[in-house]
Amino acid sequence: MAHLKRILYGTYAIALFLVAGLVALALVLVTPGLARRRAIARAGSRLFLRLAGMRLEVSGLDGLPAEPCVVVANHASYLDGVVFTAALPPRFGFVIKREMAAVPLAAAMLRRIGAEFVERYNRSKGATDARRLFRNAARGQSLVFFPEGTFSVRPGLNKFHAGAFITAARTRCPVVPAVVRGTRAALPPGAILPRPATIVIDLLPALSAASGDAESAADELRERARSAILMKLPEPDLAAA
Repeated sequence: MAHLKRILYGTYAIALFLVAGLVALALVLVTPGLARRRAIARAGSRLFLRLAGMRLEVSGLDGLPAEPCVVVANHASYLDGVVFTAALPPRFGFVIKREMAAVPLAAAMLRRIGAEFVERYNRSKGATDARRLFRNAARGQSLVFFPEGTFSVRPGLNKFHAGAFITAARTRCPVVPAVVRGTRAALPPGAILPRPATIVIDLLPALSAASGDAESAADELRERARSAILMKLPEPDLAAA
């Protein structure tokens, strides 16, 4: 009986996600203004989580800098983007691996809400993407990165790529470490059907780049942000394994 309930719930959650996603996509395709489109995506994400019975708890929103900033978070599930869209104000855009640009409906939605696709493997294309991120951050865009780049079946925090921290250091934007818990339980890596769960996001105190050259400042920001996340994350440090 418990197995049947899990299947029924998971099927319901997937159907709900598809319906909510298609409605939100239809709206953002015809809505002018980036802020309005992001507000629609936020409302759709919050509605999906509520109807799916996934309780979302967010702490630290009041501590977000008023100026442009870079949020960096651990990555545990495909749900992470949905819950951060639901949790953060519409002024934030997401930085996403370029592979997602090949997923037709998802890519259309992400482009309309101002997501930035970045190349992880081609150095030349990656450099071009990085310059675009610098320009957008310098123009006042707040960004969300998952600096691990991907997630693994094994719980824990992987090493961080440098892109988020170089962007922050070069544009003098504060870095806000964030910890998400519960998405791994709600949709584990490799699973197809979601499960009900409570999802918690903790936005930690902002970190400012040290004075000096951008490369050294970025390295320091990366270490400080990763240490702050590890202190709040009840999972092992996989980079030290």
